[in-house]
Parts: sequence; C-alpha cells; structure tokens
Amino acid sequence: MTIQKAQDAVDAWIKEYGVRYFSELTNMAVLTEEVGELARIISRRYGDQSWKSTDPRAKDNGQEALGEEMADVLWVLICLANQTGVDLTKELQKSIEKKTFRDRTRHLDNPKLKA
Repeated sequence: MTIQKAQDAVDAWIKEYGVRYFSELTNMAVLTEEVGELARIISRRYGDQSWKSTDPRAKDNGQEALGEEMADVLWVLICLANQTGVDLTKELQKSIEKKTFRDRTRHLDNPKLKA
C-alpha cells in the first residue's frame, strides 16, 4: 500500500464508519496517547522497565502489541494529515531530500556511530 492509498483508505473508513474526523486538537491528543502506548512497550521490551505480572503483553514480550501500536500511531498521523490537507507522500519525499542535503556526511563522520 502506498502512502497515498493509506491516506485514501483511512479517509474512506472515517466517512463510512467514523461519522467524521475528531477535531485536530483531539487527534493530536490521541496521537500523543498512542505514542505513549508505543513507548511503554518499547521501554519494557528494549529498555530497563519490566512487565507487570498482570500485563497480557508480557507473554510475548510485547511483540504483537508493538506492531499494533505502531499502526495506531500511523493511523492517527494519517487522520491529521487528511484533515489538514497534507500530502504525506510529498512531505516525506521533501524530508528525505532535506536530510540527504543537510546530513550528507554528518552521520558518516560521527564516531559514535562507528563504535
């Protein structure tokens, strides 16, 4: 699925099942919430936090939930793009070009990354 097709699919879902988009401010809050849920899994899977014995995600060390939470973050980001008229394909390409120009040698010359 391309980014544009993802934007179209989310828009179609919202129109069919979601009644309407939440406000941009609400979606920003929801995005923050979803990023927090993703961070919680990553902190337990890859960081120093441990799982609570009652957390059902502990059984597979959060593997299944990791992808689910990433998809939730992407969903809300796409909602925000759609409702604000942002073409994510175009903006991602611009971001890649900007980073390529700006950081052409920055990471290659970073001794911390060569360790």
